[in-house]
Amino acid sequence: MTPIALTIAGSDSGGGAGIQADLKTFAANGVYGTSVLTALTAQNTRGVSAIHDVPLVFVAAQIEAVFSDFDVAAVKIGMLSRAETIRVVAAELNRRQARHIVLDPVMVATSGDRLLADDAVAALRGDLMPLADIVTPNLHEAAALTGKPPARSEAEMEAQGRDLFAFGPRAVLIKGGHGTSDEAVDLLIDSRGEVTRFSAKRIATNNTHGTGCTLSSAIAANLAKGRPLIDAVRAAKDYVTQAIAAADQLEVGHGHGPLNHFYKLA
Repeated sequence: MTPIALTIAGSDSGGGAGIQADLKTFAANGVYGTSVLTALTAQNTRGVSAIHDVPLVFVAAQIEAVFSDFDVAAVKIGMLSRAETIRVVAAELNRRQARHIVLDPVMVATSGDRLLADDAVAALRGDLMPLADIVTPNLHEAAALTGKPPARSEAEMEAQGRDLFAFGPRAVLIKGGHGTSDEAVDLLIDSRGEVTRFSAKRIATNNTHGTGCTLSSAIAANLAKGRPLIDAVRAAKDYVTQAIAAADQLEVGHGHGPLNHFYKLA
């Protein structure tokens, strides 16, 4: 049976992040992708110029349409923009007992533009995180969720990851891609409290737009195919590393360019 994954996220008109990156990632990892749009962004490699939130009733209608027809094996959640949308998505997923929920707490775009309203952070922590099989914050998102400064060491990353368990996720992946060391280190803390370290050589490139979206959707794709969590994260990390390494092969835009999601086809 064809594995199916669902992305619930915003649209990136520039094609590098959001729904567009998620569907590319699903396809590149051998999974059929479905989607629920939560917001539209006027966006390119240079930044976000406008955001239009999808009406709540239509967000719910999209979720109903997907789950009433498809056997969704994993769900990736990205940009939700506002507290009201978070609550609707949480209620709909809870009602359907959705499997393998990967929550990417998208707060700020690569360009620095805010994608989540300040009052939505509490809803993210209280309504969605308890449903998540894994939450995947970067250093700045983990800091915002825990109320602490961004981690400067792996010990601080682990400590903040453990703090996030207070909000109910079953696993936490703290991403170190925004760090400054020669290695890009991610730490996975599972439900047993065990830590698994994933490391890759940091790649010198300006083309990293959509990295977080791509990693979380790659994890969801691998979970949809039945891989255990650690294996799914490892495969996703390898995929993203290769997509970043091949990013400079794409000559698109004039700012932070996208990853090369289909590097295997080049």
